[in-house]
Amino acid sequence: MSDSFENDTNSEVKYGSLKTLTVLTFIGCGLGYIFGCWGYFGADKQVADFEKNMNNPDMPDFAKKMMTPEAYENVKLLAANKLPIFLLGLVATTLCLVGAMQMRKLKAQGYYLWLIGEILPFITTILFVNVAAIYSGFAIIGPIIVLIFLILYTMQRKYLINK
Repeated sequence: MSDSFENDTNSEVKYGSLKTLTVLTFIGCGLGYIFGCWGYFGADKQVADFEKNMNNPDMPDFAKKMMTPEAYENVKLLAANKLPIFLLGLVATTLCLVGAMQMRKLKAQGYYLWLIGEILPFITTILFVNVAAIYSGFAIIGPIIVLIFLILYTMQRKYLINK
């Protein structure tokens, strides 16, 4: 009976931080689905709100600095291309989810599925909006989080022993 317990604790060690990373990925995928739907169904409202706020004299100074013509063009491009952005976002989020589930089973292919799912939104943004949209304002948080997860998952690849 004690041998069984020791084997269970030893199998937990083989995971490293992989279980924690995959749980965080599951949470991120859930948020990705929610915000993807929100972005699709609210794209036209975002354009209208941006126009309204650009002309609002009561806006704080820091907010006025973000209301540039370039940012307005980016919001309009997002709204104009909302369907392909939405669909590719769903594909990317699903790849991340399936990849995390595969990594939970210690399958190396899961890492590559997850990686494609993480890179696809950046490619989509570059294709349908522009490169500057990725690195402007609060949008810089996304690439930083992806970079952190890329480093952490790459460090855990040694535990992905199943084909």
